[in-house]
Amino acid sequence: MNTGVKYKKHIFVCVNERPENTPKGSCARCGGFDIRMRFVELINQHGLKGVVRANKSGCLDACEFGATVVVYPDEIWYTNVTLNDVDDIFNATILNDVPLERLVANKKTWDDLKTLRRITS
Repeated sequence: MNTGVKYKKHIFVCVNERPENTPKGSCARCGGFDIRMRFVELINQHGLKGVVRANKSGCLDACEFGATVVVYPDEIWYTNVTLNDVDDIFNATILNDVPLERLVANKKTWDDLKTLRRITS
């Protein structure tokens, strides 16, 4: 492990806000703030403050699929995240270094996003 790294895991939670009628969606309206706070609670409960960090993020450019969460250094992107998913993500990815496959963005996710944007633009 690179000893120059400040955090073992860094969680970015999109909390970008957009007007209600935008076709892009809004992670803030999809629970982004609550999702981030649940990650913070879990970090504190597991004594990982200073080891794992959960930050608010601006747009991660996938809001059409609900709240987006990215975990580094793993480079795991989660889409369609709800508050109910946070504990599962934390247990799998933060504590056990395993992606939670049911929410991981993949090639199909990004292809679907391109298609959706062609339709709505």
